Amino acid sequence: KVGIDRRPVSSMGGITMTPDLALADVRLGPGDLLLLPGSDAWHEEANAPLLRFAATALAEGHKVAAICGATVGLAQVGALNGLRHTSNDLGYLKQSCPAYTGAAQYEDKPAVRDGNLVTASGLAALEFSYEVIKMLGVWREATADAWYKLYKTREARWYYALVESMSTLPSER
Repeated sequence: KVGIDRRPVSSMGGITMTPDLALADVRLGPGDLLLLPGSDAWHEEANAPLLRFAATALAEGHKVAAICGATVGLAQVGALNGLRHTSNDLGYLKQSCPAYTGAAQYEDKPAVRDGNLVTASGLAALEFSYEVIKMLGVWREATADAWYKLYKTREARWYYALVESMSTLPSER
């Protein structure tokens, strides 16, 4: 967990957490993922350093994933300009983010991946997870696809496809 500093923070649900790292101490390495959760707090000036850090990380080729309000935060700092992306609403991005000029790259989809960036609507947690899993290479493609289809459709055949994809030996792939 990363915070602007190491002071405890409280969620809107009343959960208090102490960050493990202050933002100034974060050094992203190859393969690391900066995950920005959805929140209305991305509008707050206090979180601007985190958004600038994310924009820089993205520009440097690090993996960044943002969902719901975090996509708005990235738009606020111009990080989505020039990259395919999505959010909760294009009109809202254009109206509320003066630095946002990426409307031509906006895709009206639940989740969008463009290289090292994954963005998603707040209503697309499954699609967001699927794109992040694929970006990180957590599973082989057949396993990721079966996992996604199982949770999307709840059909038993995708459970069996998932199990089969995970039990296939490397030489049989």
